[in-house]
Amino acid sequence: MGRTRTKSKKVAASLATEAGSSTSSPSKSDASGQPTVKSLLSKAQSLVSQCDYDLAMRFIERILHKHPNHVETRELLGIVQVEIGEVDLARETFTGLLPPSPNAPPAPPPAAHLYLAQLTDDDPRQALAHYQAAVDIFVSKLDPNSASHPSKQKHTDGDALEEETVEDLKKNLVRTLIAMVEIWMDPAYDLCFEPTAEQTCESLLNLALHSDPNNPEAQQSLASVRLSQNRPEEALSILLHAYASWRHLVPSILPSDDVPPPDASISPLIPPIPTRLAMTRYFLELGRYTEALEVIQSIMGEDDEEVEAWYLEGWCFWLMAEKALEAGGALKVDDGTGFAEGKEGEKIEWKDLARDARDCLDTCEMMFLATKHPDAPLLEHARELIAKLQEAGVEKSEDDDEEEWGGIGGGETEDWEDDDDDDVDMK
Repeated sequence: MGRTRTKSKKVAASLATEAGSSTSSPSKSDASGQPTVKSLLSKAQSLVSQCDYDLAMRFIERILHKHPNHVETRELLGIVQVEIGEVDLARETFTGLLPPSPNAPPAPPPAAHLYLAQLTDDDPRQALAHYQAAVDIFVSKLDPNSASHPSKQKHTDGDALEEETVEDLKKNLVRTLIAMVEIWMDPAYDLCFEPTAEQTCESLLNLALHSDPNNPEAQQSLASVRLSQNRPEEALSILLHAYASWRHLVPSILPSDDVPPPDASISPLIPPIPTRLAMTRYFLELGRYTEALEVIQSIMGEDDEEVEAWYLEGWCFWLMAEKALEAGGALKVDDGTGFAEGKEGEKIEWKDLARDARDCLDTCEMMFLATKHPDAPLLEHARELIAKLQEAGVEKSEDDDEEEWGGIGGGETEDWEDDDDDDVDMK
C-alpha cells in the first residue's frame, strides 16, 4: 500500500512557531531594568521567523548564560541548529530535553520528540517511537483533568500559557499522527509491505479524525490511503470534502462578487503549503484539473516563488493538453475531463494549454536553479516535459511580461507555424 510521501518539517515547524510565543506583548524589562527572559525569547523567535539565525543565536546564548536549563530557549536552540545545518548538535540538544538526561524537564516538550523523529529518516521505527511519544504528550494535555492541560499550565517565568489552546493541541496531534501514516506508507521503507501496515494507518487516522473530525489534513491523509487501496471514487469524495472545508477562505479563489478586503490575512484554517501541494498531486492523479489549479492558485497567492507549485501547474496543463489531443485537438469545458474553467461548452485548444504548460515549466526551471532547490527528480521531469513541448513546436515565450502565467488563453499570442494539430505527438 506504499505511496511516496512529501517529506517536510511541518509538524515540528508548526510547534517551532508556537513554542514560547505569547498572544500578549511581553514585558521588556524587569524591576532592575534588565530585559526579561520572555522579551529576549520573543525577540529570538522573531529573528528565527525572519531566518536571521546568527542574531537569534546571540539572544539564545544570552538567556542560557543566566538560565542554562530554560526549556523553551533550549528548544529554540535546537531549532536554530537544525536550520543552520548543525544536525548532530541539534540532535544532542533535543536529546538533552528528554529522559534520562539529567537536565531534562519534568514534562518533556513534544517538539523535542518531533524534531528527533525527523532527524532519524534512516530509522523509521525510531522515528515512529518519537512520534508516538509526542502523541502521548498531546493526548495527555488534551485531558481536562490532566495537570498539563493548557488551562493549568504556566511558563517557566510564571506567566499563564495563553497561546497554547485546545485547538492548537488538536492540530499538532493530527499532524503528528499523519506523519506516522506517511512513514508507514513510504515505499522507501519496508514498513509499507508489512501485513499490519494498512490496519495501522486506519487506526492512526481514526484517532486523528476522532480527535478533530473536521480537520482537512486528516481527511486528506485518509484520501491518500484510499488511493493506495485503489479506491479512487472514495478518495475523491473525501478529498473534495476536505477541500470544501477551506476553499472559501482563500481570497484568490473567491467568486468575483465576493472580493476580500485589501488587508485580508491568510486564515489559520487553511492547510500549510506542503499539505496543499500534496492535495494538488492527488487531484492530478484523479484527473480533477480545475481543483488542482485552484489549489495551486491558493499557494501562489502566498508564495509565487514556490518551485513545486510552478512544476505542478505546468504538469497540470501538460495533462490537459494531452486530454485535448485525445479529444481531437481541444478540451471542452464540463465534458467530464475535470476541467470547468470558462463557459460551458467552450473549447480550449491544446496549443493554448501546451503554451501555458511551457511557460510554467520554464519558470519552474528558472526558480529551481535560482533557489538551488534540492528536489533533483522534479527538475529532471520538468526538463523532460520542456523538451517534449519543444519537439511539438511549443516555443519558449519571447516576452514573459505579456503572458498571464497559469491562465488559459492569457493574452494575445503569435500564430503557430504548425496548424496541423493531428500530427503533433506529445508522448
